[in-house]
Order: sequence, then C-alpha cells, then structure tokens
Amino acid sequence: MSEVRTKAELAQAAAAVLNRLSTTQKDEALQLMANALRQGQEEIITANAEDLERGKQQGTSPSLLDRLALNPQRIEGIASALEQIIGLPDPIGEKLEQIERPNGLHIEKIRVPLGVIGIIYEARPNVTVDAAGLCLKTGNAVVLRGGSSALSSNRKIVELMHAALASSAIPADALQLIEDPNRSSVDEMLKLNGLLDVVIPRGGSSLIRNVVENSTVPVIETGAGICHTYLDQTAQPDMASAIAINAKAQRPSVCNSMETLLVHQDFAQHHLEALGVQLRDVGVELRGCPETLRLLPWAIPATDEDYATEYNDYILNVKIVSSLEDAMQHISQYGTRHSECIITSDQELAERFMQEVDAAAVYHNASTRFTDGFEFGFGAEIGISTQKLHARGPMGLPSLSTTKYMIHGNGQIRG
Repeated sequence: MSEVRTKAELAQAAAAVLNRLSTTQKDEALQLMANALRQGQEEIITANAEDLERGKQQGTSPSLLDRLALNPQRIEGIASALEQIIGLPDPIGEKLEQIERPNGLHIEKIRVPLGVIGIIYEARPNVTVDAAGLCLKTGNAVVLRGGSSALSSNRKIVELMHAALASSAIPADALQLIEDPNRSSVDEMLKLNGLLDVVIPRGGSSLIRNVVENSTVPVIETGAGICHTYLDQTAQPDMASAIAINAKAQRPSVCNSMETLLVHQDFAQHHLEALGVQLRDVGVELRGCPETLRLLPWAIPATDEDYATEYNDYILNVKIVSSLEDAMQHISQYGTRHSECIITSDQELAERFMQEVDAAAVYHNASTRFTDGFEFGFGAEIGISTQKLHARGPMGLPSLSTTKYMIHGNGQIRG
C-alpha cells in the first residue's frame, strides 16, 4: 500500500477519537506542541539549513528563500501562533439553531468537524504548524503534503509535534505528513474519496489550478492573489503612495500583496512620476502600459501575461486607466477574486467599487495586506478562500467545521 493511502487511513481512524475530545484536551495538546517546537529550535534550524542550501543550488529566488527560512524569532512566532489558537473559542459543538416543531420534535443544528482534511502547500514551513493547530483544535485529522523545497524542515517539525502528541489525548496519527516529493503523491491525494473529506490547496496558481481541475475530493480553493489597487483621480497623494508601497513592498511574497497598480489618468499626470520613484527606491521593478512608459521611462513594457501573473516578488505592473469602469473591467479580466482596493476621496465612487468588484475582500483607502486572519481578528487561518462555497475570505476555525442536525423525540412517527 502506498504512503499516501496508509497515512490517510491512519488519519481517518484517529479522526474518530478526535471527535469526542474536549476543548481542554485539544488545547493541552496544542500547548505541548508549542513547547516541543521551542525546545527543538536548534534541530529545526539545522533541518531548515538543508532546505535553504538545496534551494540556493536550485536557483530559488530570494523572495521564496525568505518564505522558506526559519530562525529563532520565526520559530517563536510559530509556537506563539499555536498558543493564540489555544486562546480562540472552539466552534465544535456550538449550537447554531434550535427548533421546536409542533409535533414535539426538538431539532438542534450544531457545528461538527469536517473529518479528515488534506492540505497541499508549497514553501512555507510555518503552514505545517498553523494547519496542524487549526485542524486539531477543530477536531479534524490532517494529512499534510508540503513542497519538496521544505521537506527537511517539515519532517523535523512534524517529528517534534508527534512526540508531543504522544503524551496528549490526541492520537499522533491525527497528524500525518506525506514525505514522497513526487507529484504522484499529490495526484493520489486528490482521488482519496472516502478517506479525505476535503482538500485545501495553498500556494501559487499552478498548484491551485491542478488541485481544482483534477481532484475528485471536494476542494476549498484558496489564495492565488493577483491583487489590484486603483488610484482614483481624487486619491490623496500621500495616502496613495503609502498604501501602494505597503501593498507591494511590505512583503511581496504573500498572496495579499499587490501585483498591479491601476492609476486614473488625471492622477497619473500629476503624481505618478513621484510615486514611481518611491517604488523604484524601495527596489520594485515597474512594468507598464505605453502611457506609463511615457511618464516613467525607466519602466519596461507590460504584457497581457504580466497582468495575469502573481509575481510574489518586487515586480509591479502599472496601468493607466480613464475611469472607474476601466479599472473594474481590468480587475474582472485579470483578478483572482482575492483582494482589491480603491483609493479615493469620492465616497459614492468607493461604494460603487466595493459593491461591484467580485472579490473575497474589497478595500477602500487601506492596503490589501490586511487580508489575513489575525488582522481581521479571527486568529490563525488555514488560508484565504477565493471561492464562494463553503467559506470565503480568511478561513479561521469555524470554516473548518460543518454542521449536523440532532433531533430529539419521544416516539414521533411520520404520518
């Protein structure tokens, strides 16, 4: 039997145990996991160094190496994130609705775990911990399949968390890591109907597209982020510059960073040159439409392919548009329904943009970098859902549950 099927079966068996644990038992297990990560910090950094060296040899970009890298501060942040999950309300068992029927039936709608969740992701080893913590807190077993670039880090992290779970009420088998780096292991996960209840992909557009197009297991689509910021003609220049620079350069490797800046032609004539210089000074390469190139002669021409690319790097498309309608049309054509922003002093225009743009998060006068579970007050997230069914936007603990109707009677039969 393959590694994938073997580990999925172990996770399924463990899910039945998880389903009956108390919040206190789950939280105690998460605390043990956080402690183990702190105590194993040196082991994690040693394993991470193997991944970083392999990445450098393979020509991995600096921004992706940054996503992969771990140090004492980041490991402390990862352990602290587990403790923040402990502090969040446990949604499992929550009564969402109570109905008293005329025939005496008492009906309750409650939150229950999804079951076994498969998560397929790329280079960020912190996802290994976040995903484990969120799934276990909600009573779900989890099968993780991280990218080969982080295999040494993920293997060590899961080894430490398994050791912690061994002295908790949560069976260690509830947390599984697929170590086979071949794409065939992903393909097999996508067909594990009856073992996996849902698959969640986290990563670039090619990974997400492969999962969505080929999975027979239900999928919650997350995160490819071709995000836009539109500078209206009434935008305040200082605000526009601050937000644009933050949205692109604060951390370009994440899915809520801006990939295309749309600029109203009137704003561009007066302010784009200064903004372009500011972006260049913080290391951003600009690619622009012909009118952008006239105002920013150091920029390089942007292509249709550029507008459809999630760079995750210090690269930004700039396109000058004539109206709100032009901006929204561009977003409709190239956006991924993740996060979109308008900078304007015109409240009516802002309302139109926010109502008409189809995205999980739509902003007025604020950076798209806020699309994040912690920033929304939800705590840690499993990802940003860009679809419309089961969940949308930052997916916190409630998004990892489903519902069950529990019906209490005293002998009723249907006539």
